[in-house]
Amino acid sequence: MEQGVKQSRIRRAGFWLSLAGLAVCAAAGVYFWQAGLLRSQQALHAWVAGFGPAGAAVFVAFQAVQVVVPVLPGGLGCLAGVVLFGPWQGFLYNYLGICAGSLAAFGIARACGRPLLYKLFPGELIARYDRWGEQQDRFARWFAFLIFIPVAPDDYLCFLAGTTRLPWRAYTAIILLCKPFSIALYSMGLTVVAQRLLGLWR
Repeated sequence: MEQGVKQSRIRRAGFWLSLAGLAVCAAAGVYFWQAGLLRSQQALHAWVAGFGPAGAAVFVAFQAVQVVVPVLPGGLGCLAGVVLFGPWQGFLYNYLGICAGSLAAFGIARACGRPLLYKLFPGELIARYDRWGEQQDRFARWFAFLIFIPVAPDDYLCFLAGTTRLPWRAYTAIILLCKPFSIALYSMGLTVVAQRLLGLWR
């Protein structure tokens, strides 16, 4: 009973943290709009460039942390990278941050074991993907496929992988080779939505 209450509190804290992250992003969006930064890519990139290398370092660190502690939906983080730094640099910074966070999630889960999953994620999600973890001989292939496509819950899958017998080397190769496609799709797809449907940076 006490364990269940503790898990519920941890998940509730994660929910409020995510809500706070969305609120901060909404406030930042209002500020950018009022400052005219969302109506001119050149002005926005010049504003970001004013922070120098520190701006990129902070963003990469944020992307890494938000894989482990989901402050924002991953797609919004990818969009932010492209918006702030442009398509090529944005993709690179998204890739570096998300890969670093994915490796950290795997390492944390490997050290803490399966009980960590129940503290961080809802039981329905765990039950949905349990069959993949049980098929140890085919898990690497399923994991690579799910990481490659942009619709799977990547953050959870990275933690799940850490509780299986998947070797570090194989996991790292899958993350480095399969992540670029989904990151690029999120980054470019959401940028097109922002430009054509929301009318930003025209």
